[in-house]
This record gives sequence, structure tokens and C-alpha cells, in this order.
Amino acid sequence: MLHIVACIKQVPDTKIIKMNPKTNTMDRRTAPAILNPYDSHAVEEAVRLKERYGGTVSVLTMGPPPAVKAIKKCIEIGADEGYLITDRRFAGADTLATSYALTKALEKISKTNPVDLVICGKMTIDGDTGQVGPGIARRLDIPPLTSVNKVVEINKDEGYAIVHRKLEDGFEVIKSTLPCLFSVEKTINEVPYSSFPNMLKAAKYEPIIWSVDDLEGVDIKQLGLKGSPTIVSKVWAPPPPAGGTMIEGNPLEQVDQLLSVILEKKELFTVKEG
Repeated sequence: MLHIVACIKQVPDTKIIKMNPKTNTMDRRTAPAILNPYDSHAVEEAVRLKERYGGTVSVLTMGPPPAVKAIKKCIEIGADEGYLITDRRFAGADTLATSYALTKALEKISKTNPVDLVICGKMTIDGDTGQVGPGIARRLDIPPLTSVNKVVEINKDEGYAIVHRKLEDGFEVIKSTLPCLFSVEKTINEVPYSSFPNMLKAAKYEPIIWSVDDLEGVDIKQLGLKGSPTIVSKVWAPPPPAGGTMIEGNPLEQVDQLLSVILEKKELFTVKEG
């Protein structure tokens, strides 16, 4: 029986969020919080693997108390258990500090139910770094398999997993020992609508909540802002794209205007010799 832990994150909906013109930072109050889209595919894949091989799916996240909402969404998808680590001492964490905190939580979870597979989304839409998953794998000293877009087989008895990793021009087949970590692409599956029983279960579900003090062997200096060496010197919204050239007139006139624009652009980007 497999025990799969999906590491997830609640993020602002970047399709709606606005930038604060004074601070040049994201104004998280302008957008609803959602389950990171890549993570929804990670949870869905974990549930599918549970259905194929049997076992349990747990989800783990670090965040403020409202992140319970993201855990409930995972229960809707089909996860069995949810863990939230929340504490003001986690605040301001970059990817290094985040991977450290999640690793400590994974170590505690594994003491009562050993973890065979950790699965994450490829990246989060509010950070786009793709660093937390590999960071967890490095700290746990397990193989990281990134950009996974198909799970071919998992054999717990013989201790291996076979997956396809997405490449620019195709894919490669990787065989890894267990336990290991997958970070998955959105193309790995489609997340269906939640079943009514799962929705009822999620509405009533209360996750397990831990603070820093509930974890074991934690180095406070590696948490939150203190444990985050990343420095963001400046953030700004890109300028709106410049307007194009309006082509008007009858078809022949439009063709002449289009050729003029193309020739003008060609001259701008032609490298002259000599």
C-alpha cells in the first residue's frame, strides 16, 4: 500500500490580481486565493495512483490559517488526509526556507506512516521558480524526477518507479528507486469535477494543524525571513504593449500597406556588414 504525500500551496489567482503602484508588489487583496493549478494535477495524479495500487494520499501545505481552504479542495479531489503547518515564524519564507519547513513536516508524517512518494506541481503560479520540489528531495536525500507528464509504473515491492519526463522535443523514460519525488506537468492528467460525496467530506473535513513547536529538530534560523537568503531588489509591472499599425482601405491598398510595414521592420532588424 502506497503512502503518497502531495505538497501544495494556496496562491492568489494571477489572472485577476493587480500590482500596487506605490510598492510595486502584488496586492493579494485584489484576487481570490485558489489551489495552485499545477498542484491540483499533482493531487489528481496521486489519487489515480492510489486507485491503481492502493494506499493513502495525504496533502501538506505551509501557509496562513485560510490555507485550510486549499486542503479542503484537495479532499474534494480525493485526498484522504491534510496537514497544514502554520506559524508566524514561517512568514517571509523563500523557496529555500519553504523546502526546509516542508521537509521537517514530511519527516514527522513519515514517522507514523512512511512516505513512499512525494508529488508536487511543477511550479506555483505566484513564484514560477520550480525550486521547492527539488529542494525537498535534496533535503530528504531522495531522487527528484522533474517535469513528469506520465507515470508508467510504481512497484513498491521491488522499490522502483518508471515515468516519462517532458523534454522540448519529446520525452525520456526514467526508472528511479523509491522513495522519490515527482514534480508534474499540467499535461499529466485532467482534473474532473469533484463527486458529491467528496464535496460533502471536504465541507466537514478539519485538517491536522501544526505549528513550529509541533515539529522536531527544527533550526529556527532556517525558517521564514531569517532562513531566506533571496533578495528581491525590484519588482514592477511590465508596460502595456504598444499599439500596432491600423491597415485600412480596399484589399489592394491593405496589401500595399502591409508590405510597407514588413519592409520597414525588415530594415530595422537587418544587420549590415562592413
